[in-house]
Amino acid sequence: MSKKNKTKELENEGVNELTNESVNTETQEEQTPSVEELQARIEELEDKNLRMMAEFDNYRRRTNKEKLDLMATAGERIFTEMLPLVDDFERAVKAYPQSLPEGKDVEVQYEALKEGLNLIYQKFIAFLEKNDVHAIETDGVDFNTDEHEAVTTFAAGEEQKGKVIDCTQKGYKLGDKVIRFAKVVVGE
Repeated sequence: MSKKNKTKELENEGVNELTNESVNTETQEEQTPSVEELQARIEELEDKNLRMMAEFDNYRRRTNKEKLDLMATAGERIFTEMLPLVDDFERAVKAYPQSLPEGKDVEVQYEALKEGLNLIYQKFIAFLEKNDVHAIETDGVDFNTDEHEAVTTFAAGEEQKGKVIDCTQKGYKLGDKVIRFAKVVVGE
């Protein structure tokens, strides 16, 4: 190769490198966003963030309101179903003195009142069972701290040791959850 050819090649390579560098810097300048573009992008993201926070806040408020409404509705349903029982008690109170003619035996009056109260009691127990509320068993069972509350102990002999002897107040479960512990006397 002659000196001219080498010189030409070196010049061409130099021109090519300068051209590539200028193209690369132009490409980099095109890829690098301007300050205004970056500012616009920041404002867009801040707006998006603000909207997401507001949407989440609205969601939280809505779910809290729905929970409160659900609890109020559940309580309303139970009380609405209890109203017929109140009506029956009111009818029994009003009808008792008027329904029995004078001169009737006190025992007959007592039996009529007892029958009316027993019907209302049975209706109330059916209402509780319909709503999955059941009495906790206490007659002769072993004392269970998950369902019973010991009010006192009583010396009852070896066969009654650790067993429920008497129940002073019934306990109730709603499904499997104890809503009131049974107050009992335990043998020791």
